Amino acid sequence: MSFISLQYALFFTAIFVVFWALRRRHLERTVALVVVSAWFYTRFDYGPSHPRLGWTYLAILFCSAVIDFGLSQAIHGVDTTPRALSDRTWGERRRKRLLLVSIVYNLGVLAWFKYTNFGLETARHLLEAVGVHVAPRTLQIVLPIGISFFTFETMSYTIDVYRRELVPPRGRGEGLDALRSWSGAFLEYLLFISFFPHLVAGPIIRPKDMLPQLRRDPELNEDRASEGLFLIAAGLLKKVVIADYLALNHVDRVFDRPEWFSAPEALAAVYGYALQIYCDFSGYTDIALGSALLLGIVLPKNFDSPYKSRSLQEFWHRWHISLSSWLRDYLYIPLGGSHGGPWKTYRNLMITMLLGGLWHGASWNFVVWGALHGAALSVTRMWQRRRERPSRDGERPATRPTVEILQGVLTFHYVCLAWIFFRADGFARARMMLRQIAFGGWHVTNLSRGVVLILALGFVTHLLPDGWYERARRGFVSLPAPAQGALMFLVALVVKTVASTQVVPFVYFQF
Repeated sequence: MSFISLQYALFFTAIFVVFWALRRRHLERTVALVVVSAWFYTRFDYGPSHPRLGWTYLAILFCSAVIDFGLSQAIHGVDTTPRALSDRTWGERRRKRLLLVSIVYNLGVLAWFKYTNFGLETARHLLEAVGVHVAPRTLQIVLPIGISFFTFETMSYTIDVYRRELVPPRGRGEGLDALRSWSGAFLEYLLFISFFPHLVAGPIIRPKDMLPQLRRDPELNEDRASEGLFLIAAGLLKKVVIADYLALNHVDRVFDRPEWFSAPEALAAVYGYALQIYCDFSGYTDIALGSALLLGIVLPKNFDSPYKSRSLQEFWHRWHISLSSWLRDYLYIPLGGSHGGPWKTYRNLMITMLLGGLWHGASWNFVVWGALHGAALSVTRMWQRRRERPSRDGERPATRPTVEILQGVLTFHYVCLAWIFFRADGFARARMMLRQIAFGGWHVTNLSRGVVLILALGFVTHLLPDGWYERARRGFVSLPAPAQGALMFLVALVVKTVASTQVVPFVYFQF
């Protein structure tokens, strides 16, 4: 079920009515959201040969939730056992073993679905490099939608409990009262994992951000609901008018056959893909955040105009914020972060970005993409260390506006260079794209006016000052309901007019 379909609009309307009818009935409301989220997850099409995979993969999500919820309870329970209180070493060993079970299980499931075929193919190439011929073998493994997102969310819950940053709910009372208490707490946890707006493509939600909201009765706030509608409208325009149009009319054609296109056309495809992946993913996120707001739940911001960045470090503070912060808190900092000397910092950055690249998919292209970002982040950090040294008069030199603009241009083009490897089907296609940009001639016969117009529209709106967006949001929120409805109808009309008959799935569904 796509967020840009009429089916989703009808689905969400029904959910909205039922949700607010049950706003004072906590258990019934939680059960209803869990059920509709599960049904929503099974609606994704895995092809005619896999008609029931949605239900199978729902079982995997449920098993992950049960295992991590139980392990979190056990980890927390160690702190209250008499032996743990008297023997700190025994208690810490037991807690680490329980945490290790969670990590091994979750990463094992993720690795099986995402990296089994990649590992088999890599092993075959390595054996052939030393003269051992092995017949190609590929298992028929279909990737569950959103597995990378809900796996990170269940792991973060267990890790936060292990770090004593989160206290899992305990059963209260005895007998049936205790059973109701446990089941209610588990249902809240299951809803945190499966809540349908963020289930299949993020953002990656932290338990401390979501669980407190699920435990209290929601309040219908008109301003918040209006902001939700504004986000949904913005997301639809980003996804359909910009991302889908660029993908179908230029980007996909050039990346499929780069040798057919000139240097300006290939470069326009790279710029187009940079805009496409941003508008596609941030558009999805806007619709997810808007849908959640209409249900009284605030999800964290996941994008902040990333192409305004003046360094790659700033880019990762603005791009896919939930993933970059997750990698920072659960990988980079545990590795040592920026402590232990410069070279250990650069090593930690490289490891984090290599694994971040591999998280996106089982391909060496993603590894190269991660390596490019890791290397540039290391160079950025090295440069920052040198600039942090005060001058002879004790002051740090100020950055000139022209230098800031140049930094922004260089950062954007480096990000675009990395996007080539992210988007290309393989190294041969990526090399061909780079060759065409460098030596592909200068005709623009395949670059339509519509593509140029959408490119200009996308980048101009993206680079506008933040205050413009805030004024537009506040202006929409302040409008009376009939005017908001008229604008939403106009957005729907624009989307219907521009939308292609060919469905363009959200880019991050594959991750």
